[in-house]
Amino acid sequence: MIFERELAGELRRCAGMLPVVTLLGPRQSGKTTLARAVFPNHAYVNLEDPDVLRLSREDPRGFFAAFPPPVVIDEVQRNPELLSRIQTMADADQTPGRFVLTGSHQPLLQEKIAQTLAGRTALCTLLPLSLRELAVGGVQPDRDTAIFRGGLPRVHASRLPARRVYGDYLRTYVERDARALVNVSDWMRFETFLRLLAGRVGQVLNLQSLAGDVGASSTTLAKWLSVLEASFVIFRLPPYWRNFGKRLIKAPKVYFTDTGLAANLLGIDSPQQVGRDPLLGGLFENLVVLEALKARLNAGLEPSLYFIRDNSGIEIDLVFDAARRLHLREIKASMTPDLSFGRHMARLRKAVPDVASCGVYYAGDPWPLPPDGRFVPFNETAADIDGCAALVPQPLP
Repeated sequence: MIFERELAGELRRCAGMLPVVTLLGPRQSGKTTLARAVFPNHAYVNLEDPDVLRLSREDPRGFFAAFPPPVVIDEVQRNPELLSRIQTMADADQTPGRFVLTGSHQPLLQEKIAQTLAGRTALCTLLPLSLRELAVGGVQPDRDTAIFRGGLPRVHASRLPARRVYGDYLRTYVERDARALVNVSDWMRFETFLRLLAGRVGQVLNLQSLAGDVGASSTTLAKWLSVLEASFVIFRLPPYWRNFGKRLIKAPKVYFTDTGLAANLLGIDSPQQVGRDPLLGGLFENLVVLEALKARLNAGLEPSLYFIRDNSGIEIDLVFDAARRLHLREIKASMTPDLSFGRHMARLRKAVPDVASCGVYYAGDPWPLPPDGRFVPFNETAADIDGCAALVPQPLP
């Protein structure tokens, strides 16, 4: 099964303006499939092939003689030095869309791009399948199944058990990328760190506390966290800071770019176990925040997503900043609407004048949230985010 990807339109738009387009994202998120579908007339080459990689390093002129533009170059982070040659070729011929690059290691590419391709390339990020993309493909999971199966296309396109796919993913990709980016001498401690992070999704990051549990210094854990973020295994949700001053909690929250991997790391074996797990609330929050992030990135927008927590007791799970107006959203795994879910938003509205809308993402049906908000089903997160970005109110069905 092949799913239509919402990022395709943005990818075409960028390729129509600049000579180079760089498509970043986690391994197995569908970058190759998307690039080849959007650019079927481009040549294709994968730097994971050892012979091709050797040619690109030893003879870049010969490499481009064998694979002339327009060309899709997959896993370009395997040879970042190739970008210097692409810069020269792009400057000589600025025809839009000549080079389409994909990569899984964000910092290795971005450092070289900043040096060589600034002003010549657009950056797009493809995360695993969103709930809206799954729905278009005829897959509409419930809350617990959505968390357990995650968004890796391979999970939904094959008959392999999700736990098997994510177990293989952990061993073959996460471990390999970690070793490629930093010298992880003790893989068991690194994996312990990963599992502890999965147990803390939706919580404010406290590296000192984690250091004691892992048995490694907080400095080491900070490096490992950067490795995981660089490989698109996790992402950080920053705190919102305007209008709060010193009252704000300044540490970020950490989420996984695929809830299926988080569930696997927690030893969850089935969707039924998700619903009984004490970490259901954090996993559901991860699912919803991830949906919001995908909606923004698929539209070619900066994330502009935050949370609010301060020392006066106010806590808002998700905040969008659109035209300097705030959209506040709480996230609850419950299937039943409860007006008490909005109490923190009501307090914040009294203190901050620039709140445009309030709502609660949850696992039930659409429902009003007096005085002017609403309960939003989790599978409508993307539509709600799009409405906030466009400053268009989302009416109840």
